[in-house]
Amino acid sequence: PGAVARNEALRASKYLGRAIWRRWSGYHRRSRVESRMNCIKLLGQSLMALDFDRQVVELQVRIAVLNGYTALGIPVTVPVE
Repeated sequence: PGAVARNEALRASKYLGRAIWRRWSGYHRRSRVESRMNCIKLLGQSLMALDFDRQVVELQVRIAVLNGYTALGIPVTVPVE
């Protein structure tokens, strides 16, 4: 079943063209999610600090980094008059 789905995706990509296929299939969104998950994994799953106050600061820093990544991916829209 996996090979059949892959072959269909390749056929659609060739037929529609890569740019249209990416928009149609949601490929770009999946790619951004996978990239974000990789960033989260690079930050680590456990806390390094031993003191509670430092653990709080460590989590705040991680949140700030992730919010920075999120801000990079959000498009700025402007209404056209």
